[in-house]
Amino acid sequence: MITAEHLTKRFGAKTAVDDVSFTVQPGKVTGFLGPNGAGKSTTMRMIVGLDRPTAGAVTVNGSRYAAMRAPLREVGVLLDAKAVHTGRTARNHLRAMAATHGIPSRRVDEVIELAGIASVARKRAGKFSLGMGQRLGIAAALLGDPQTLILDEPVNGLDPEGVRWVRQFVRRAAGEGRTVLLSSHLMSEMSQTADRVIVLGRGKVLADAPLDELVRSWTVATTRVRSPRVAEVVSLVAGSSVTVTATAPDTVEISGVPAARVGDLAAEHGIPLHELTPTTGSLEDAYLALTEQSVEYASADYPTGDIS
Repeated sequence: MITAEHLTKRFGAKTAVDDVSFTVQPGKVTGFLGPNGAGKSTTMRMIVGLDRPTAGAVTVNGSRYAAMRAPLREVGVLLDAKAVHTGRTARNHLRAMAATHGIPSRRVDEVIELAGIASVARKRAGKFSLGMGQRLGIAAALLGDPQTLILDEPVNGLDPEGVRWVRQFVRRAAGEGRTVLLSSHLMSEMSQTADRVIVLGRGKVLADAPLDELVRSWTVATTRVRSPRVAEVVSLVAGSSVTVTATAPDTVEISGVPAARVGDLAAEHGIPLHELTPTTGSLEDAYLALTEQSVEYASADYPTGDIS
């Protein structure tokens, strides 16, 4: 379990993390989301003792990371896959790490196989591609068979097979009762992986909830209706809480009334429906709604028009 209590970090006049409190429970994958500059990396660095909090505290299973006698055996961390001795082979890099904690060489071989880097284990890490570097970083995080995993953008640079492997691995780790904190900018991947989501914006917690609950709270469910008598359907469902948007002459998007109710009303009045499709919002929709006012580095619209 990871517990942050009133965690604050200032760099001079800038407050990167502002009175943040949360708990990452074992047995679940907790997604850690936020725009660039939101404070995610700083928070993760404070968890593992790389940055000292200005105020507040954070512990892993009740202990500060710096006080752990064998941190590799308790917490597996991937914050920067490039943080390796570039002149060492992947195997020797992992062996050096293992030696600091009395981890046997057979475990090095196990994580090399697990991370899928056996074919390049004798190559210098400095020559690795981005994806292979990520796999080496994941292997290092797994070296001590820890009960807690903190992974910052673990699928960065991975091919589709590697992305699926990370997803399956973290789900399996949570299923074994481990604590998993996972950061990613890939909303589609996070929606398939996370059980719970913590969203930061400008250093503050904007949301901390189960993924499905967060999506329900921050998106709007709609029903697509296509019918030759669509105007009659619209009149039947009309109400102060109902919103109707026409998308084609015979098609509308309706929010504020369940799809089943729309279908029942149409059936009662003998109105043929050629389509009745309920749709729900996505994690990306919820995330964008949550962070709309918390984006520090916003992009401008792409310019259009005559440039001659």
